[in-house]
Amino acid sequence: MQLDLTDIHKRFDGQSALDGVTLRLADFHSLALLGPSGGGKSTLLRIIAGLETPDSGSVEINGVPLVFSDEQLLQHRRTIGTVFQAFNLFPHLSALENITLPLEKVHGYSRDEAVAYACQLLSRFQLQAHAGKKPAQLSGGQQQRVAIARAIAVKPRFLLFDEPTSALDPEMTAEVLDIIAELRHEGRDLILVTHEMGFARQVADQCLFLAEGRLVEAGPAARLFEAPEQPAVRNFLARVLRY
Repeated sequence: MQLDLTDIHKRFDGQSALDGVTLRLADFHSLALLGPSGGGKSTLLRIIAGLETPDSGSVEINGVPLVFSDEQLLQHRRTIGTVFQAFNLFPHLSALENITLPLEKVHGYSRDEAVAYACQLLSRFQLQAHAGKKPAQLSGGQQQRVAIARAIAVKPRFLLFDEPTSALDPEMTAEVLDIIAELRHEGRDLILVTHEMGFARQVADQCLFLAEGRLVEAGPAARLFEAPEQPAVRNFLARVLRY
């Protein structure tokens, strides 16, 4: 996967969320966005996902410019899978229906095709016994597995994860991280915002460190974790990896 960001700026209510982020990654499969809370990680991920429009700057993914018009963004979002920290499942639909709805309404599947495919995915993630349950009847880990199944169902070009375990307890966190690692080992391209440093070190081949809306450091995950060049990155990792 290739990602080119050129002078990305974004402000919310007068506050700078991204301040001139520029980057070129020519060849990666898994990218982790790291840094302190409020540093701009989720904003950058949402811009890549086509869910936010930068105030200025440009984005290219695999050599194709991302056009920030309603029609082009809608088409872009249909080709990627995004998983959020709050699951974002439809509360009035069952686990099965949460997966089949976009397949039928957006991707042209017949009802029978959508149900058959969704059942395959639910079985893969050990959710077949919960197909008829609404999100409120599922644990947090089960809800996030449904959300991942829904993201995969659209056969995306790549996957985006925005702090997918931040709302989960440790056991459920491990459950979801195992699934993401499995997807990575299958060869799927992904971009991940996470505070799970050990997991980022294990699953990412490239990392970006963002703080106060700026790109502080970028590079191979192994190098960034073992020998970060910037004091801010060294200090951050020393704090979060202390225990």
